[in-house]
Amino acid sequence: MSGHRRSAASRARILVRRVHLWLGLSLGLLFAVLGLTGSALVFYTGIDAALHPVVEAGRNDRVPSLASSVWDRALATGRARWHDPAGKWTIEVTGEGGTIPARFYPSSGHGHHADRRMVWFSPDGTRIVRAEPWGGYLMSWLYQLHMALLAGDLGSQVVGWSGVAMLLLLVSGIVAWWPRGSWSKAVAFKRNAVPIRRLRDLHKLSGLWSMALLFVLVATGVLLALPAVTQALLQPTAVPAPKSSDDWGGQVSIVQAFAAARRILPEGRIVFVDMPGAQDAPIRVRLQVPGDPHQRFPGSYVFIDQFSGQVLAVHDVRHAGTGTTVVSWVRTLHDGTVGGLATRIVAVVLGFVPTLLFATGVLHWLHRGKASRSTGPFYLGITTERL
Repeated sequence: MSGHRRSAASRARILVRRVHLWLGLSLGLLFAVLGLTGSALVFYTGIDAALHPVVEAGRNDRVPSLASSVWDRALATGRARWHDPAGKWTIEVTGEGGTIPARFYPSSGHGHHADRRMVWFSPDGTRIVRAEPWGGYLMSWLYQLHMALLAGDLGSQVVGWSGVAMLLLLVSGIVAWWPRGSWSKAVAFKRNAVPIRRLRDLHKLSGLWSMALLFVLVATGVLLALPAVTQALLQPTAVPAPKSSDDWGGQVSIVQAFAAARRILPEGRIVFVDMPGAQDAPIRVRLQVPGDPHQRFPGSYVFIDQFSGQVLAVHDVRHAGTGTTVVSWVRTLHDGTVGGLATRIVAVVLGFVPTLLFATGVLHWLHRGKASRSTGPFYLGITTERL
């Protein structure tokens, strides 16, 4: 009976290794590409600024207050440049001096992957110093490659479901490695061993030491790429979708919207304001409240009637339930901002690990295949030897 159990365990281990091999060969290159692009995106705003020094102009100038006329001046400058009354403007409040980043969404665009133009206004809001379509410059192109393989919503689905398979790849690697004997040998790297053994040890150890963090990165990436799945699994509280009144008078100013949002969430830090073009859309002010982990993309909103200035709805992540709390941590865990500079550096390094795993895994497989052709039968690089 014990011999039968050992035989069953051996067959199960061989099956797991086959699964791991085939997943690695089919998804390894995609995993490597997503890892490398993810590393570049950890500091993508800084890299982009270094590539375009014009956006760094005035960085040491005084930070404009929320009551400054510069915000509405920038909006007027943008609307004068692009005559699209129904287009939406999103202006970022960086908390720093210098140029004012913004995004313009033409009225013809719809959905998350709609066309948009990235715009940088001069510090006084009177000039446009840079304007480029999203995806038309290096860092945004890398972002689209990482998130959707340059293929829009379909690409996001491919990335998301491939991520699920990558989680299975990681788990199967641990199961295939799990030692049946000495743990010290299982985690050893033999420098003087033959090349094929060193390749295997490098593949094994790089996977072992990065496994937990890789699992977090991949799992959070799946949730970001598949919002419908995230909604079904975590059931976060829906963000309100109010409408402005029918009064088609003049639109309230950004400064007025800021003041209204601060009255409702005085402890919140304003990071974005959406100024709509559609007559029934509200102004949306995005804020980071205490306890929200992501500084740049927090999850709290104040919705304001664009004509009357009345607050229509509030979405405060602190009172939106457990699912919303979990969702608020997904992006900051994925991009490494959870612990500041230190964890962002770790995220950069971790992004190179899938390439290392793919390269060592393929080289080991090819080396074993070559050896088998000269020494005897070989089945897809899989043996029953202990890893």
